[in-house]
Parts: sequence; C-alpha cells; structure tokens
Amino acid sequence: MRDGLETHGLKRLYLASLNTARGMKAAARSEAALREELFILILSVPLALLLAPSIGWYVAMIGVILAILAIELLNTAIEKLADHVTPEFHQTIGMVKDMGSAAVGCGLALGLLIWGGAAIVKFDLLDKVRVLLGA
Repeated sequence: MRDGLETHGLKRLYLASLNTARGMKAAARSEAALREELFILILSVPLALLLAPSIGWYVAMIGVILAILAIELLNTAIEKLADHVTPEFHQTIGMVKDMGSAAVGCGLALGLLIWGGAAIVKFDLLDKVRVLLGA
C-alpha cells in the first residue's frame, strides 16, 4: 500500500524494486562489511564459473553469497533499529546485535563449506589425499 492506495501487478513490483534499491544503497553507504560482500559477489560470479564442477554447484556457490548478503542486510537493519531505539549501551541490545553477528558468521561458515566442497570435487582432492595416505 502506498498513500492509502493498494497497488497491483507491475506497478507493485516496480515500487518494491525501488525500495530494494534504496535499502541496498543505504546499507552499502553505512556498512563496510556489506560493501565487501558486494565486491565478493561481483568477483564470485566469474570465479564460480571456473571453479564450479557443475551447474548445480555454480547455483549453490552464487546462492550462498546472496544468502550471506541477505543475512548481512538483516543484521544491519537490526543494528540500525537498535541504535535508533537507544543510542546508549544496553546489555540486551548488545546481545541482540551479537546474535545478528553470529548469524552472519554461520552464513560465512556455510559459504566456506560450499566453496570448499566445490574445490574438493573440482580438483578431486579427496582421492589425492587417499593416495597420499596410502588408503
């Protein structure tokens, strides 16, 4: 709803995309981590083409970067809202911010697993380790 009028179809999609662009722009201006993750996304698209063992791996590799970006956006939104509610330190708000940071850490760990798994499959590293160990 905008100005009390409900919008449908393409107009709603257009307005939603404007909100998305404004949100991304605001977050990128205020958060170094988000700018770094956007840069990683830009690098990842061609790099994943070289590294991905298959199209499924490619989708997972780019998808996890987008998921990390989404988690970072939610974490940033929580932090901005918390700072707006109370600019001074509050123990509970500090815990909430730490939880948001932990969520980003979990996303990064998942990204490492997926990208690492792709490298292991692409370069047949498990078999090479087995040969080295004599198994």
